[in-house]
Amino acid sequence: MRTLFVAANWKMNKTVQQALTYVTEFRQHLGEITGIEVVIAPPFTAVHAVAGALLGTPVGVAGQDLYWEDQGAFTGEINAMMLKEAGASYVLIGHSERRQLFSESDDNVNVKVRAALDAQLTPILCVGESLDQRESNRTFEVLDRQLTKGLTSIPANQVGTLIVAYEPIWAIGTGLTATPPQAQEAHAHIRECLALLFTDDVASSTRIIYGGSVKLGNVADLLSQSDIDGALIGGASLDSAIFAEIVATSRTPTV
Repeated sequence: MRTLFVAANWKMNKTVQQALTYVTEFRQHLGEITGIEVVIAPPFTAVHAVAGALLGTPVGVAGQDLYWEDQGAFTGEINAMMLKEAGASYVLIGHSERRQLFSESDDNVNVKVRAALDAQLTPILCVGESLDQRESNRTFEVLDRQLTKGLTSIPANQVGTLIVAYEPIWAIGTGLTATPPQAQEAHAHIRECLALLFTDDVASSTRIIYGGSVKLGNVADLLSQSDIDGALIGGASLDSAIFAEIVATSRTPTV
């Protein structure tokens, strides 16, 4: 049994005060959390405040990125231990916006995954293809490359503890969403790839979540698919009431 995993990625939104207001409202809207793991990824400036406001609740906190070195002359960067000290237990790695806008490579992703695991942060490893790659029937090729390179030198017993997020680039912030069968096909392929790279047990235990214009109107259909274990939600998570309703709608364990 894989526990559902639903994460809110606020991206570059919300000041510390706005974040605290959101968390207060979210806690009021949210009922009992059972059969589901819920995580919020605020900008780094709000990680400590959000983690403090969520203390005593089962809601976790994630960083949106990290740098792989422990310390040094890397102006503007945040390392894994800084995230952990601020209250994060998870971290997004390889988000499509990092890959596209900041030229993050598969090799960069790999060293970030290793740095997160070394610091006992749970990586949420993002993979996905562009519209051009999908239309040229290269989706599986792209996913295979991103997983193979992103998970190089990661022990099998650690792979099963991380989260893989399939987020087709063409569906990020566009309003377009992969249909449930399209998403299921990609998720099933990711699971097959993990089995080939590691073991069947690793593949069956790893949670694979979908990200790409997920909203209240489509989350239930997406999560009804056998290999979709949750959702990474961007724009729709910025409203506390809507995100709480998405969590409530999602609250059914996957098989």
